[in-house]
Amino acid sequence: MAQGNLGNCLEVIFPYEGGYVDHPRDPGGATNMGITFSVLKSWRGTAITKQDVKNLTKAEAAEIYAKRYANPLRFNDLPLGPDLPILDFGINSGISRSAKYTQAIVGVAQDGQIGPQTLSALSRMDRRDFIKKLCAKRLGFVQGLKIWDTFGKGWSRRIAHVEAKALSWVSTKPQLQDDAKAARDKAIAQGSGAAVGTGGGVGVDQAPDLGGLPVWVIVAVVVAIVVPLIIRAIINAQRASALAAVAKEV
Repeated sequence: MAQGNLGNCLEVIFPYEGGYVDHPRDPGGATNMGITFSVLKSWRGTAITKQDVKNLTKAEAAEIYAKRYANPLRFNDLPLGPDLPILDFGINSGISRSAKYTQAIVGVAQDGQIGPQTLSALSRMDRRDFIKKLCAKRLGFVQGLKIWDTFGKGWSRRIAHVEAKALSWVSTKPQLQDDAKAARDKAIAQGSGAAVGTGGGVGVDQAPDLGGLPVWVIVAVVVAIVVPLIIRAIINAQRASALAAVAKEV
């Protein structure tokens, strides 16, 4: 089943896909190890039940990932490092979307199919730069989904870990340490910005001047300023933690 780096990538992906779930807000419905009811039904070519999804083995799930996701994404032709976020994005949000975002980053036509032109452009791009850009674009995509409020924290943690793990395959220890510090500094700055937005922890003269405005306007302004900063601070704290962890392993 696994060729090249596929086995290593799946070992990163499987823990985030988890076991059997049937969350009412998840459009995939009954899902096990990331394999949805509809995908398993199509794969087996016969009628199935939710119990079949629950009984899915890791070996069959890995085979589905290899043939239904890795192969269409030309996984074995992808460079080490970028292969992980491209595959994980394809599994989580669709192979065409992962391919289009990849193509947008490397500057080729976005037809949703990774072919020779995309692979050639990808091979010429700095792998660390590509990994960071794809993970950032992917994060922007999931933040725009209606179910972000339900699944967002888990998604951002997953993307942070995938980014860090992919970078660990193509980076030196000092580079990873610098990446972790940069993410940590961003988290601190964004957290401080959120405090300024609420007037907390700063002098009155530093807080936004909202005097004279109706209460509902003040609340709306504070929410508009503070909530995005808090979310960014959490995301960069997750990135800093993931990057620091892989830096210790290198």
